[in-house]
Formats: sequence, structure tokens, C-alpha cells
Amino acid sequence: MQQSPSGQPPYRGRFAPSPTGELHLGSLAAALASYLQTRRHQGVWSIRIDDIDTARVKPGSADNILSSLSELGLEPDEPVRYQSQRLARYAEAVAQLLASGAAFPCGCSRADLAADGSYPGTCRDGLPAGRQPRSVRVRAPRHAISFTDRVAGSQSQNIRRQGGDFIIRRADGIFAYQLCAAVDDAWPDVTEVVRGADLLPSTGRQRYLQHLLGLSSPDYAHVPVLLGKDGNKLSKRRGDDPLHRQRPALAMRSVLTHLAHPPPAAIDSVTGLLEWAVRHWDIHRLRHGSALPAG
Repeated sequence: MQQSPSGQPPYRGRFAPSPTGELHLGSLAAALASYLQTRRHQGVWSIRIDDIDTARVKPGSADNILSSLSELGLEPDEPVRYQSQRLARYAEAVAQLLASGAAFPCGCSRADLAADGSYPGTCRDGLPAGRQPRSVRVRAPRHAISFTDRVAGSQSQNIRRQGGDFIIRRADGIFAYQLCAAVDDAWPDVTEVVRGADLLPSTGRQRYLQHLLGLSSPDYAHVPVLLGKDGNKLSKRRGDDPLHRQRPALAMRSVLTHLAHPPPAAIDSVTGLLEWAVRHWDIHRLRHGSALPAG
């Protein structure tokens, strides 16, 4: 990795949507925060399409998301990447974890989980008699995973208490989100992941996988999520508030206000709003735990 004159690696940010529906305000908030943080550091902003879970992918969603971002001026600085083109790398990672003993084959189904959904360790020391391997799990560490989030502050996550040994390759052969995100956020040298606060609980597992695989871990900043009228996080899969139903400038203003950067009333164009936001962005304005209804 090249380094800047200060000796620090150049800033690289990314936005990684799943193509499960059209872009909505909640996704735009994560994309815009990532874009502005990258511009604040004069870095390189990339887009990665997380299309690994083929059962959830909706045809045309990736193109719609990219088109919506482009309409709002959020253009990546390099070609868009797709997780579906990285299967060989994920397979290598699983093989590495199995070979080191950090992962193990598991023959359990959902019915074998504890009442709270956690994994009881049934196959941790070998498959019980009569069971065939279905998935692959990583052994949860006994120690907590600690890190500092730029928005949420000091974090300590105990993976063993938060579900136990976790899946990295599913029974249907699909590589799990935690593995793919861990591998891809260490390539190509992402320095900071800015994403929604709903993904904060996943960070400990992803950092642990990066440690096991000998990969670097980026910094993290988890921004407040937007809520729907029902009080739940906006979801592409549910078709919540797609951007094409809203005026672009109004959507941009709404998201900037949610991100604690309300723009001047006199600015009424997407280009003007984005230019203003780039000049004034300060991620320290964000408060952890805040989640606002989409307006």
C-alpha cells in the first residue's frame, strides 16, 4: 500500500449495498456519510455490490442503486466491485481457517440451536456420530473483541456470548456475510468503514476474522439509522421509501439533516447541497444511538 507524505496510508472509503431492492433514505444516509468522510480526507471512494446471497438478490437492483447514487452526484472513484466475482478468495479464506483449526465443519440445523438462537457447540470437537457436515463455523474466542468506533466510542463485544461459534459458509454453500465483509474490507486496503449503526454488532466478528486471516482491520464509524413509520429500520427488501418517489434535492436535504448537517434553506439543488456538505462535513457532530423517523 502506498503511503501519504505523513506516513499514513491514503484514506479509502467504501459503500457496500446489497442489491435486494431500490435505494431508500436509510441506505442513502450510509452512502452519503461514507462519501463525505472520504472527501473530507481527500481519499478514494469505492462502491462494492454485496451480491453474494443470491436468493435475496433482485434482478436490476444493483443498476438501480448505482443510477440513484449517480443522480445524487455520488460517483465512485474507481470501477464498481461485485462480491459475486470474489468467490475464489472466499473459498481460500475458508480453507485457511479450516486448516488452522480456527474453523470446523458443522452438521447442525436451525433446530439444533439453543432457545435463544445461540450455537451450543455441538460439533466444535468433531461431528457427532451419524451427522454429515452442512456448514462451516468459526470458533468464537474466549476473550472480548475491543475497538473504538469513531461515532459510538469504545466497544467491547463478546462473540461467545453473542451467539457463539458463527457460520462462515452456509449449508447451501453460500459464503456468509461476516466472512465476505471481513475479507473485502481488508481489500483493497479500506482504511475506514462508515456504515449504519445496525451493523455495529457485526464488527467484532469481522475484526476477529481479519485477525485470524492475517488481514488488516479498518477503522469504523457507525452512523445513526433512519426509521420507518412503524419504528423499524428502513429496508430495501420491504420496499421502504425508494428514492425514485422523492425529489432528489429533498431527499439529500432530509438525509443531511438526519446526519446533523442541516443545510441552508437557500440551497435548493443537489449539486449545491453536495458541495455545501463536502465543505462542512464533520463526523463528530453525529451522536451514537440517535435514530430518526424518515421525513
